[in-house]
Amino acid sequence: MDVVNAVEYAIGTRVSVRAYKDEEVPEDVILKVLEAGRRAPSGENAQPWRFIVVKDPVMRTRLSEIARRGSGRRFTGEFVTGVMDKRFKGLNDEEKKKRIYKNLTTGSVSAFIAYAPVLIVVIGHKNVWDTPFDCSAAIQNMLIMTHSLSFGACWVNAGTLDIRDELKIKELLKVPEEFKVISIVSLGRPKENRQPRIRLPLEEMVFKEEYGKKYF
Repeated sequence: MDVVNAVEYAIGTRVSVRAYKDEEVPEDVILKVLEAGRRAPSGENAQPWRFIVVKDPVMRTRLSEIARRGSGRRFTGEFVTGVMDKRFKGLNDEEKKKRIYKNLTTGSVSAFIAYAPVLIVVIGHKNVWDTPFDCSAAIQNMLIMTHSLSFGACWVNAGTLDIRDELKIKELLKVPEEFKVISIVSLGRPKENRQPRIRLPLEEMVFKEEYGKKYF
């Protein structure tokens, strides 16, 4: 497989992995993932990202609990306001819907990070204008690199969206005031092989010159 096809394959087959085998991630894999993040583009080459690698089980569990509470509040809000019902109005399997609702409103959907062998907490300089965008580019690089190495990763925002949760993470990881916690990336060997979820066709999302005028 040539380089172009390899990149296309990695992008096209990558999935978010939330279940991991109980095995260590080799240090050379972690370094390649971090290097991929370091190589991301940034406005004026500011490189505002910094990465905190967390392997300690106790620390992972504490981060998981913060993420669980964050997701629980968010999705409980969606439930009581009716947003969740609108999201799943096409799901007719009531038992499956009940399981999904419980997974979301309890925050269990994000608690899985406790069982990822490695967490990479991505933080960024507050005084750089493009920090959220720059760090997102770094994270995407890391996700693709992880998949290309036959490992799995998930981009987790729970625990970083609410300032109350972010402050807890900053205290836990001793993050200086001048940084903002952007996201958590979980990393490990996937428990199972999964296929990518269906994406909308380009015909529905690409326009010519102005919105609404189909490109294709």
